[in-house]
Amino acid sequence: MKQESALNILKLGKNVFITGSAGTGKTYLLNKFIRYLKSKDIYPSVVAPTGISASHLKGSTIHSFFYLGIRETIDEGYINFLLDKRYLQKRFENLQVLIIDEVSMVSPEIFSAMDLILQSFKGSVEPFGGVQVVLSGDFFQLPPVSKTKKEKRFAWQSPSWKSLKLQSCYLEEKFRQDDNRLIKVLDEIRAGKITNYTHTMLENRLNKELAPNFTPTKLYTHNIDVDRINNIELAKLKTKPKLFVYESKGGKTYIEKIFKSSLVLEELTLKKGAVVIFIKNNHEKGYVNGTTGVVEGFSSLDNMPIVKTTDGAKIKLEYEDWTIENEKSEVLATVSQVPLRLAWAITVHKSQGMTLSSAEIDLSKTFEVGQGYVALSRIKSIDGLKLLGVNPKALIVDPLILHIDPRVKLASKKAQKEIEKLSKATLKKRFNKYIRSLGGRV
Repeated sequence: MKQESALNILKLGKNVFITGSAGTGKTYLLNKFIRYLKSKDIYPSVVAPTGISASHLKGSTIHSFFYLGIRETIDEGYINFLLDKRYLQKRFENLQVLIIDEVSMVSPEIFSAMDLILQSFKGSVEPFGGVQVVLSGDFFQLPPVSKTKKEKRFAWQSPSWKSLKLQSCYLEEKFRQDDNRLIKVLDEIRAGKITNYTHTMLENRLNKELAPNFTPTKLYTHNIDVDRINNIELAKLKTKPKLFVYESKGGKTYIEKIFKSSLVLEELTLKKGAVVIFIKNNHEKGYVNGTTGVVEGFSSLDNMPIVKTTDGAKIKLEYEDWTIENEKSEVLATVSQVPLRLAWAITVHKSQGMTLSSAEIDLSKTFEVGQGYVALSRIKSIDGLKLLGVNPKALIVDPLILHIDPRVKLASKKAQKEIEKLSKATLKKRFNKYIRSLGGRV
């Protein structure tokens, strides 16, 4: 399905599941829908299972938004406890559209808990209390983290998923990759049919030295390897270190949430020659979340870092703002910091949602299905890949996902045919009807 058709389905007020392979613009589509709603004075609530994924859409974590703490399940007693909280009453009373990003990482228990909480606060037995629910994610990517092995591990295995009667929008146009060789490798992994082509392609990238214009980010499956490499590499540089400390305003609790829900650092130490990665989008200045480069030096005027990106652009950095907003887009807290992190290495988990110019990837310690796919799908071209190691699990995707994927595609094709039957005039009329039903401005 193309983005335009998916956006039209969203504008009709349908409950929607947006999916598609890595790089097909799921986040882009959601941002477009969010901007549309806000232009009509409708303010959607955006949640995601992890702080990093939530930060991509300026949202909250599911656990904080629904006041779940560290719980995976809830009971009637806990619901009654929540119902007494006035600020939650106001939050959920005003909730009209709920967007859940990276739904592949949401457990069925948490998915059911969100449903139950909204039903209770809205006083409605309708799924999720009758609000429009928009889900986005790719089940071929990282699954929910669980300390115990469970029979049901995916959100779609919750009864609440079925009750939503979701319209499936399977995005197929790839925006990240423009390299047919890499696209074929990724498609084979998704199909669960690895041929000699993929094996040969990856073998050819083992310890392959990259062209001088590439500044690769190293992707590892474990944090311990990432921290070790970044500290070692920074210490190797003989240049003078410069420390950048964050500035903030707003409530302490909200400021802490910003740090927990994003990649921004309280303190950032940089040196000339440091390999860095941008952690924010600023299209006007020429960088996005995932752009890589090297610190060339520091401005003589204000000591701010100057970075030469992999694409050859020189960018003088300024402090960027990370904010938390309420449902009415009022800013509750702001953290200002240089939008960089050291990037000799990052974890595969943290890389989900990023686009990398080039990467050194070590999949020799892969321990979870989907890790290899997520890592390899970060890059734009196979020419930007140096593979440090790979184990058999790295190319495996969950057999259950392979089983349901054709059904999701079929449902998406059906939804596309139905939306394309409607004239522009009919669509506009229905869009406006839905906005009016939410009390928005037409």
